Amino acid sequence: MNGRAPYIGVIGAGEPDRTTEDTAESVGRLLAERGAVVICGGLGGVMEAACRGARSAGGVTVGILPGTERRHGNAYLDIALPTGIGEMRNALIVRASDALIAVAGEFGTLSEIAFAIKTGVPVVGIDTWDLSKRGRADGSILRAASPGEAVDRALRELS
Repeated sequence: MNGRAPYIGVIGAGEPDRTTEDTAESVGRLLAERGAVVICGGLGGVMEAACRGARSAGGVTVGILPGTERRHGNAYLDIALPTGIGEMRNALIVRASDALIAVAGEFGTLSEIAFAIKTGVPVVGIDTWDLSKRGRADGSILRAASPGEAVDRALRELS
């Protein structure tokens, strides 16, 4: 990574179940422990949980917000970047990230995964979307069974 910290996007549902939220918090903590900057959409759910985890380990968090007000970002952001472009900010999250970790997720997460695949940003998934193309499984998402495995795979993709 040329001597600089990796920027890893953590994406997922805005209203996850408790297990998914715990997974995202662990991902954020482990990323911070490995020296990565956590990038996210800056709101609640998986985004907030990942930031909370990163903060607990002394990490740096950046939220790329859909609205125009910094104050709408979650309480664990070090840097809140309002865009005023709504869900279109998903492309910015991908472009700001060296790799993504998708923790479960809904259609917004799917759009980020698609942007990442299209632009060559590696995606590691924990219990997230299954993709197929023309009826055949697509292996574009690297699978991980745990937060530790996801962080290891994402960082290994950058070396």
